[in-house]
Amino acid sequence: MKVGFAVQTDEGVQSKVYDHFGSAPVFIIVDIEGKEVTTVNNKNLHHAHGQCNPIMALDGKSVDAMVVGGIGAGALTKLNALGIRVFGAEAPTVKENIVLLNENKLQELTVHNSCRAHEGGCGH
Repeated sequence: MKVGFAVQTDEGVQSKVYDHFGSAPVFIIVDIEGKEVTTVNNKNLHHAHGQCNPIMALDGKSVDAMVVGGIGAGALTKLNALGIRVFGAEAPTVKENIVLLNENKLQELTVHNSCRAHEGGCGH
C-alpha cells in the first residue's frame, strides 16, 4: 500500500505533516510493505483557491491513501473519485501517522470534515 503525506520539508519519515494538502510544498510517498520512501515536489503549488489538481500536485505518482493535516473539499472529492482514501493526521510526523494508520486510528476525511486545519472553516 502506498500512502502519501503532505509535508513542509523532506525529512523522510521524520517529516512533519503539513496543515493543508494543496499548499504543501512537498509530498512523501511511503510504500508501507516495501518501506520505500519517495519525495515529490508539489507540481500544483501555485493554484487558485479551490482549484487544486491532486494528480498534477503529486506529479502523476499513484497512491492508495493520503494523510493530511487538512484538505479542501474539491481536492478531497477528486482524490476519492480516483479511489484514494484521505485520512486526517493525528500525530506530527509521517512515521507516527503510519503507525496510527496501521492501527486503524486515523479518521477518514469527508467533505463535512475536510477543512479542519482552517480556523473557522475554509468556506467550502
